[in-house]
Amino acid sequence: MGVGRFAPSPTGQLHLGNLRTAILAWLFAKSTGRQCLLRIEDLDRVRSGAEEQQLYELAAIGLEFDSPLVRQSERLPVYLDAIQSLRDKDLLFECFCTRKDISEAASAPHAAPGAYPGTCRNLSSEERAEKAKERPAALRLRAEVAQFTVHDEISGQYTGIVDDFVLLRNDGSPAYNLAVVVDDGAYGIDQVVRGDDLLSSAPRQAYLAQLLGMPIPAYAHVPLALNSKGQRLAKRDGAVTLEDLSEKGVNGAQIRAYLLESLGLPGTSLQAALDSFNPVALPREPWVVEPEFIVDQLMPPASRNR
Repeated sequence: MGVGRFAPSPTGQLHLGNLRTAILAWLFAKSTGRQCLLRIEDLDRVRSGAEEQQLYELAAIGLEFDSPLVRQSERLPVYLDAIQSLRDKDLLFECFCTRKDISEAASAPHAAPGAYPGTCRNLSSEERAEKAKERPAALRLRAEVAQFTVHDEISGQYTGIVDDFVLLRNDGSPAYNLAVVVDDGAYGIDQVVRGDDLLSSAPRQAYLAQLLGMPIPAYAHVPLALNSKGQRLAKRDGAVTLEDLSEKGVNGAQIRAYLLESLGLPGTSLQAALDSFNPVALPREPWVVEPEFIVDQLMPPASRNR
């Protein structure tokens, strides 16, 4: 049996787009006989109380995840072990660049868009020692390829840049690309369903998984939720969270039905949606959310809060 996962960052309330992706991750996993784990990606910005809030929101729309609940903040030694294994293979190098340094170097005509330009890749030991006097070093992967191809359930074959990306920041904290790969490998996650804004990171992560001797998961990068201006949905767009809608009298079951119907699935229950689920039939375009009309769509006039 394989394993899928949903992996939110506890930075605030989950909006409708996040909840829709969570449902999709659950449906993809369960429709293929997999377990579905919940992982809290709390290595970076964390808002107090956000984890508990997100757990409540997921439960309110009926999602139940398999054990264990994983928190990245509790797994730092595991990430450092992975760093050491790559260091032992001479696959890391110290980088002293600031974001400004990289931005200015990457703007050169010969640089691939979005790729690290290799500034610190071949520094001598003397040069590294001199730069270390000014700022601590991050650790970057010494990539041996320039690009890597993955297969995505939604997008098909996708080839993206693989540069010398950061694995350990200069404050000693593991970078996102390292942590997700190590965790996916450690928990047997062989299916990754997430928003298509992360598709460009899949080649880097798949390549790193290969270097660490871990299997490359099956990917499905699903369309994002956007506002009417074509921008990524956010709390500033209005009543787009479970809490906001609850204040207007909408309950979790109604929100779940609304999300399922946006996917062309029956909104009566998660089980009914699972019985009808077919990845081939999923919408391929972004989901446009207009918060001002949600309550009108979900509730009869007589039952709305005034």
